[in-house]
Amino acid sequence: MNQILRDEMLTIVKAMAHENRLRILGILADGEWSVRELAELLDLTEPTISHHLAKLYEADLITMRTAGTSHLYRLNGTTLQRVNRELFSPQQVADMANDVSLAGWEQKVLRAFLDGEQITRIPDQRKKREVILKWLAEKIERDVRYSELELNALIKHYHPDTATLRRELVASRLMQRDNGIYWRI
Repeated sequence: MNQILRDEMLTIVKAMAHENRLRILGILADGEWSVRELAELLDLTEPTISHHLAKLYEADLITMRTAGTSHLYRLNGTTLQRVNRELFSPQQVADMANDVSLAGWEQKVLRAFLDGEQITRIPDQRKKREVILKWLAEKIERDVRYSELELNALIKHYHPDTATLRRELVASRLMQRDNGIYWRI
């Protein structure tokens, strides 16, 4: 995600991250309201309403038009639809974490559960267990068919609970099994 989109998403999320602003947006979704009307309706002061409206306006979540000496505000449905479609798509939200180093996290998990080449214990958390299983799978040659006894002997070099690790390798789709023969995928 480029920095402009990230900044826009952050501005919108910050603008909406207040209960009174969400209430104002809900009211403005039904039509135009003035600062005084919103203040009376929400039992807030006019300066407080103006402050919240400024934040929402800055995020382009509302529009304003002048009617005589009053300013009338309404929800900007176009922005809300665009934000939903472009900024808050699953891919865009996932892209927010692009600069997070998953490799660094995996190395931390490996340091926590390995002592040299020995798995000290099998992690309880699924994501951490997957890191250990991927590490173990790398120790198993590709294109080689192993009997259960051969695979157990190989796994035993790294951890004594061969049955659990063997089952987990298959369940995680790192290995396949057919008639007691195992191979790495």
